[in-house]
Amino acid sequence: MVRLTTLDEAVIWHDVECASYDVDLELWRSLAADRAGAVLDIGAGTGRVALDLAARGHDVTALDSDPALIAALTARARERDLRVRTSVADARTFDLGHTFCVVIAPMQVVQLMGGRSGRAAMLRQVRAHLENGGLFAAALADPFEDIPEQDLQPPLPDVREEDGWVYSSMPVLLRVEDESTAIDRLRQAVSPAGDLTESMNTVVLDRVSPDDLEEEAAEFFNVLPRRTVPEDSRYLGSTIVMLEAA
Repeated sequence: MVRLTTLDEAVIWHDVECASYDVDLELWRSLAADRAGAVLDIGAGTGRVALDLAARGHDVTALDSDPALIAALTARARERDLRVRTSVADARTFDLGHTFCVVIAPMQVVQLMGGRSGRAAMLRQVRAHLENGGLFAAALADPFEDIPEQDLQPPLPDVREEDGWVYSSMPVLLRVEDESTAIDRLRQAVSPAGDLTESMNTVVLDRVSPDDLEEEAAEFFNVLPRRTVPEDSRYLGSTIVMLEAA
């Protein structure tokens, strides 16, 4: 059986499952331009949003808890001659020592905090890193909203080809609980020689609505009108909760 290195696995599967998503980029570009100043991208991964904003001249800091993803982001920024500050840190405990005009949390990052207490910790740290009047914009999505549990169907697989390898990540089981939704994925990698490697991965998303997040943030933020990222033929839409540092 062919096996990828740990570094390659972290980066490759993040790219397979996240990197092709671009429906929200116009929104992040608009927010960064409207609030000219430093931007913090929480859950930056391999740089899908951070590199896009840096390429447009924004002062960007990228934060992620996975050092392999940050290493890949740093290498890609160097290859493109872009300046992006990076930090390996948990969104619930990070301390960067300076503030930002805009903090963004794309792709349901705030639904990976492990429940209400984790989100509260994240909100405290975000507020501590925002200038007065600064903006925190957080994406939320419930892929199964208004769908009876018995009618739930897994999303389509994500597929990526790179250097002769073909990678596929197929959601095979959805498990809905009171406060979370677990998505079990079958990951398959086929080498140029045709060798197959398979593994399972589970992502657990907190079930939190925009109303929930706005209520939880009331201690630290003023609530602004929400924005939306529309659904298209490949991707679900999302609601962007907009919070202004009080």
